[in-house]
Amino acid sequence: METTERPQTHSWDELVHAELSKATLGLSPISLSLAYADWAMHLGASPGKQLALMQLAMKLCQETAVQQTVIDSDKSLFAKDTRFENKAWSNWPFKLLRDSYQANEVWWKESTEVMGVSKHHAHVMKFFTRQWLDAIAPSNWAISNPEVLANIKDTGGQSLLKGMQQYVEDLKKSSHQRLNAEQPLSLPLDYEVGKDVAITPGKVVYQNNLIELIQYTPSTEKVHPEPVLIVPSCIMKYYILDLSPHNSMVRYLVDEGFTVFMVSWRNPDGEDRDIGMRDYIEMGLLDAIEAVQSVSHVRHLHAMGYCLGGTFLSIAAAALGRRKNPSPLASVTLLAAQTDFSEPGELGVFIDDDQLLTLREEMAKTGYLSGKQMAGSFQFLNSRDLIWSRNMQRYLFGREEVGNDMVSWNKDTTRVPARMHTEYLDSLFLNNALSEGHYRMDGKPIDLMDIQCPLMVVATVRDHISPWKSVYKIHDKTDTDTCFILAAGGHNAGIISEPGHAHRSYQINDMKKGHGVIDPDDWQTQATCEEGSWWTAWSSWLKQHSSTPLKAKGIANEASLPNAPGQYVLVRYND
Repeated sequence: METTERPQTHSWDELVHAELSKATLGLSPISLSLAYADWAMHLGASPGKQLALMQLAMKLCQETAVQQTVIDSDKSLFAKDTRFENKAWSNWPFKLLRDSYQANEVWWKESTEVMGVSKHHAHVMKFFTRQWLDAIAPSNWAISNPEVLANIKDTGGQSLLKGMQQYVEDLKKSSHQRLNAEQPLSLPLDYEVGKDVAITPGKVVYQNNLIELIQYTPSTEKVHPEPVLIVPSCIMKYYILDLSPHNSMVRYLVDEGFTVFMVSWRNPDGEDRDIGMRDYIEMGLLDAIEAVQSVSHVRHLHAMGYCLGGTFLSIAAAALGRRKNPSPLASVTLLAAQTDFSEPGELGVFIDDDQLLTLREEMAKTGYLSGKQMAGSFQFLNSRDLIWSRNMQRYLFGREEVGNDMVSWNKDTTRVPARMHTEYLDSLFLNNALSEGHYRMDGKPIDLMDIQCPLMVVATVRDHISPWKSVYKIHDKTDTDTCFILAAGGHNAGIISEPGHAHRSYQINDMKKGHGVIDPDDWQTQATCEEGSWWTAWSSWLKQHSSTPLKAKGIANEASLPNAPGQYVLVRYND
């Protein structure tokens, strides 16, 4: 009787968990409740902290009230906030709304600092308190935003009418997607793949069930003998690195005299549920490296990995360093890629045992994590800009979105197989297995010290996904020549930072094999600051580790394989 009842009761559990998850936007309500309970109980047992918070509240109220009596002053009591830059926010009553809101932000930030709360629960508490505060900001509502009210008056109400029309259209699109979730996505992208973006000439030269390997046509008479293999993250379409011609990293490298290969990951479906991390590393990276060697007739190549692709590359590089002497890798470049997940940044908010249970139950039904789910998580990380600021401009001001190639790419989401996603979060994020030496391949633990080729590691200052100090931890896990670059910008915009892009800069420091451990803050004060794109420094570094250029060769014509951008990148789903 027990064996027949357990599956039925388990399905009831899954049904309840799924409905609760929907109510909390895909997050585990139990995890959220535990975090707030931990905070509330420790605060309740801390009368000194309570007294300090009451004193802070009284001080903030007094200062806010006094500030309202200051006439013709646009000076704020609080830190600069781009949401309130317009001078209209210095007029009463909007000045009161602004100052009261910012006083609340100060108070809540202090209130979340309670001793005794677990590190993860404190992180969750701070993150979701900030999300709540961002949601109730007076700038988000027409009645409390002086800029919106002035715009309504100037346009005779037409701006608000247009905004409401755009809101209705967005609701229709969202409803259509939900009702047709099993059908292929019919809405076209603003930038068509193969026509507007991903147009660098090339050809697929190798294919398996997981990747297409694209080789790009040389644009210079001579090329460096060592090709460059690019491994993007499998949770994104590869053409983030081959956008429009003016900001395509692929085109830049080709024009710099490199033979470039690109891994294009297949967009999985439900039948791929059992594809795991080792499959991605072996079929995706190790097979691609062998294919590049075979196609190019070379022994050594440069490899670059971006985000999760960089994490996979670090594992593959360590495995190759252990298996082969010498390694086929002439150098390894890691872009915004973590190898130590002890401080994973704000993504860590979504990772704990209960969150993983919720994800496993959801993926068990489909066999994959949908692109929509991943996109929603990334929007959460920067909700102020990606949700509230966008909604204000689109619905309250009635302004059309100004599209660009990166915005279009961001809408072109991908799925991840259930097993791969679970293994990645469980082994790397939750247990930090790679950094701790517990992640195994060939039956042996992976040791990043086996990477002996030169390393270039690039991080960005405002990265919410791979915080730069977390990326920097690779210095503790490796002992080889390492050039570290800290670039301006965020996870995507800081990486796609082509020469000529305004307001770009980077810090750089090169440390030789045997370097000691330098604190990241000390590194930042010592590192040289350069204006412009970090791409130029990377190109120079690659050339330093390359052989004398030789006459460029064309791409071997394999009639059975398509031209770039290939077929895998074109597969899209309505989820």
